[in-house]
Amino acid sequence: MLHIPILRWGQPYTSIDVDEVKHFATGEPIATVSRANGGLIQRDMRKASRAREALREIPIDDLIARVGAAGELYMNGELPMGDGTQTPEEFVRAQSATTGLPETMCRANMKKNAFVLGKMRDILTSLTRGLAFDVLSRGHGEERGVPISYQAQSPVVGLVLPSNSPGVHTLWLPIVPLQVGLVLKPGPQEPWTPYRMTEAFFKAGIPREAISVYPGEGDVGAAVLDSCGRNLIFGGTPTVDRYRGNPRVQAHGPGFSKILLGDDQVDRWEQFLDVMVDSVFLNSGRSCINCSGIWASRHTREIAEALARRLGSVRPLPHDHPDASLAAFTVPGVADAVSQSIDADLQAPGVADVTAKYREGSRVVKEGRADYLLPTVVHCESVAAAIAKKEYMFPFVTVVECPEAKMVDAIGPTLVCSAITCKRELKRRLLDAVHIDRLNLGPVPTVQLNWLQPHEGNLIEFLFRPRAFQSADL
Repeated sequence: MLHIPILRWGQPYTSIDVDEVKHFATGEPIATVSRANGGLIQRDMRKASRAREALREIPIDDLIARVGAAGELYMNGELPMGDGTQTPEEFVRAQSATTGLPETMCRANMKKNAFVLGKMRDILTSLTRGLAFDVLSRGHGEERGVPISYQAQSPVVGLVLPSNSPGVHTLWLPIVPLQVGLVLKPGPQEPWTPYRMTEAFFKAGIPREAISVYPGEGDVGAAVLDSCGRNLIFGGTPTVDRYRGNPRVQAHGPGFSKILLGDDQVDRWEQFLDVMVDSVFLNSGRSCINCSGIWASRHTREIAEALARRLGSVRPLPHDHPDASLAAFTVPGVADAVSQSIDADLQAPGVADVTAKYREGSRVVKEGRADYLLPTVVHCESVAAAIAKKEYMFPFVTVVECPEAKMVDAIGPTLVCSAITCKRELKRRLLDAVHIDRLNLGPVPTVQLNWLQPHEGNLIEFLFRPRAFQSADL
């Protein structure tokens, strides 16, 4: 059986304690993974400065070229995987087998990662607002005749990664060409992307001592966060709340992304139905940028009914089926718990599951060891309904009736807001709303990203501190 070791600054290390990564449907072990521990990480972090030193020996322009080559290798090459090798198709099958994602979605996420690596120069130019790259390498320079200085806040970035959506890896790919090392803690069911990407980096000429990979349990993630000066973590609302205001941690959680229909466009809602369906359903609803709420002042029942007709017929298919569109829940009991939570909220007045009429029996479908949640569209007569502010990791959306005048304030924190309106006043209120992160004006799906803009927070601002700087000749 394949064994995946710990990587301690690029060097394989086999531990006595191992975890098995199993097929979500059959329970068959696919690989064993060496388990790191907090003490090991604390020892290794004494050498963290060497990661940035090794990367700074290579100009950023050269690193950009190397990560571009790594993207090609990641997408098309046969690369080392633990004590074996892995082709792209073997990677897709393994990732699908352990995460429950259909193979088609795994391939789509591969393309996203490879695209980001191939467009790295444009992405970094955008993220730095056109700053000369050597300013980040040297720590100082000049812009429009003014001295400037940017100071890296940590030689490495710690990443506590999830298992549910491999698309989130696009967020950390620009770190290496910024000459900052990586300390990766893979998700328990998804070691595949961090290891394959790491091996692609190494083969493309990225120094081995710039990257560590520490698989393990919760204590490993905690040790990474404690040991690194800058960290990205992915989790639920409690995780985001725990690290809110911590300058060392950028926490990524539920997006509560929404589509708003202005009063000037809502009577044409049928023309925007495809945008709504794609926003809710693509990637099996697993992303923080999937739409979890559609808000309008009228026609909400008709909108909910139309969405339910489109999504209500979707059923699970084998994970290797080309038309598979629903991802499985791989942790026992989670799908049942989510469904029970929804059913409890449905008891509130003015709340209805519009998709119930399109399915036979339970929202939960059990296929052997795998559980699936069927798409669910809930209509809310009022913003007061508790479920109107909920988000779940499957195709789930509430259609909420709300007067336009109250809409912007009532939606609450929103990662992506797609506002379909031509009204200047509403656009201005949306542009001024500090609780909206990404704003799309017009019929743009919430899942449509522009890679030349920050996805969630600006990585440059998180990793580098601008400071005053002057120098005088001696």
